[in-house]
Amino acid sequence: MPVELVTEDERWGPLDLAALAPRVCAETLAHLGHDPALVEISLLACDDARIRTLNAQFRAKDKPTNVLSWPTWDLSPDTPGGAPEAPETGTPDDPEMLGDIALAFETCTREAREQGKSAADHATHLIVHSTLHLLGYDHETEEDAALMEKTEVEILAKLGIRDPYATDDSGLPQGVAGVD
Repeated sequence: MPVELVTEDERWGPLDLAALAPRVCAETLAHLGHDPALVEISLLACDDARIRTLNAQFRAKDKPTNVLSWPTWDLSPDTPGGAPEAPETGTPDDPEMLGDIALAFETCTREAREQGKSAADHATHLIVHSTLHLLGYDHETEEDAALMEKTEVEILAKLGIRDPYATDDSGLPQGVAGVD
């Protein structure tokens, strides 16, 4: 799975995104029946200051967030809760660009700590989440959110990560990603 990794913040080093991201993206694509060798994803590993700038520039939200994604195509379904369209693909020698992802170090590690999980598990969830966005999944409607969360949980289980949307005995979420 070709993932072009640009690391602007060296604090990401211990998470080994160079190994993690291709495995997570490939599992996400394969789970949905897409050949990971035929697409490419660009991943920016940055800090909160950089993602805040990107969030302001592209979403008019002047605050940091944990992850942003920019799909190459609009693959969203015509009906809420429907399956997105399949992406265009290239060849193993010339994969088609699926889109770009940016992860913010401080927000990701803070959320992981608050949710009682490892930074690697939270980064994995955010990479699955943002790869699904590149593939046309969203959470703007109840139906779309239900499909996206169900798909995330299935992929995360294959990667050995528990359901981040499950509740404990108190009924509180055990670690919902803070994406907005």
